[in-house]
Amino acid sequence: MRLLDRYEEVVGHQEVERLRRLAERLAGKRIVHVNSTRTGGGVAEILGWMVPLMTELGIDARWEVINGPPEFYRVTKAFHNALQGLPVSLRKSDFDLHYEVNRENASRLNLEADIVFVHDPQPIYLPEFTPPDQVGRWIWRCHIDASRPDRGVWKYLETAMSRYRAAIFSLAAFARPMGVPMFLIMPAIDPLSEKNCAMPEAERLETLARFGIDPDRPLLLQVSRFDRFKDPLGVIEAYHLLKPYYPTMQLALVGGPADDDPEGAEVLREVQDRAGGDADLRVLLLPPDSHRAINALQRSATIVLQKSLKEGFGLTVTEALWKGKPVVGGACGGITQQVHDYHTGFLVHSPAGAAYRVHYLLRYADKRQRMGQLGHDFVLQHFLLTRNLRDYLAMLLCLDHPEAGTLVV
Repeated sequence: MRLLDRYEEVVGHQEVERLRRLAERLAGKRIVHVNSTRTGGGVAEILGWMVPLMTELGIDARWEVINGPPEFYRVTKAFHNALQGLPVSLRKSDFDLHYEVNRENASRLNLEADIVFVHDPQPIYLPEFTPPDQVGRWIWRCHIDASRPDRGVWKYLETAMSRYRAAIFSLAAFARPMGVPMFLIMPAIDPLSEKNCAMPEAERLETLARFGIDPDRPLLLQVSRFDRFKDPLGVIEAYHLLKPYYPTMQLALVGGPADDDPEGAEVLREVQDRAGGDADLRVLLLPPDSHRAINALQRSATIVLQKSLKEGFGLTVTEALWKGKPVVGGACGGITQQVHDYHTGFLVHSPAGAAYRVHYLLRYADKRQRMGQLGHDFVLQHFLLTRNLRDYLAMLLCLDHPEAGTLVV
């Protein structure tokens, strides 16, 4: 069975047929995606399903990964923080290192294609080291909230945009004027992946037993990188506020290492120190391929939190909603597009606010169930991979035929 045939059972025949009709006009086009890691984070997960599906649709799609020394990832993590508005201290040598790593990768990677999607700041200078007549093939895909960036870092990154044909952001609120056509494409999840597919009850219970989690007691869960912008310490504070009222409550903070995030180990230590010896508080560092374990944990959660202070889109929220769980999330980034008060969960601004909303949801099981169903239906309509892929294909057709106006599919 072809990959797309499997998705018909979820999204319907018409949606899959629409993809095939769009792709017919792009048959044979060579497309390369470039990012900074094959494991860890939402971008790698998206490319893991997007590239095979593009290939099945008759597009010659490939995935390349930029590599550099550990210091390079320290610099690009600072870029990530700076784009989200955090003040950073970078030297000229840091910018020079980023530039030189891009130069080295431009000669190493196979970038021969009609279109190259460059994901986030790490590979943004690749076009600088290719012939000038290839300007039209580069598209920058920014998965980060760049609405209020550090000015010095933004000036450096913006300089690279003269070689790009277009830019993509997840939300209008994330974008900045860049002198090229800009598109908005919200991310999405794969409903049939190991992280999101249905699973046997026995496997779910076995996973909980392996992590020492009681399936008969309330479980709060946050799944995310160990990153200060995800505010894991704020989640622990909310848990401590609730614990006297719900002594049987459990909390699991679950994350995994990412090749391009050198700060993760330091944040993990801070979280472990704050957790102390609480037997009901699990801090789990899982391997990047622990998709089924995360699936089981999300399906077992009473309530899912994503108390981010800054967020790109927040696919862990999408995953939780797909599994019928109400989400208490930070009022930032793409979380605000998914979590709607009293419908799919609650938006909060503080640990105390998170505790208050969790308390409400724990008291009213019927409201939890209703919100969970609304969340699942909302993701089905808006945040599955077929819609995301359709947006990419439509954008490519618009760039190829700007004179055509509105595209009817």
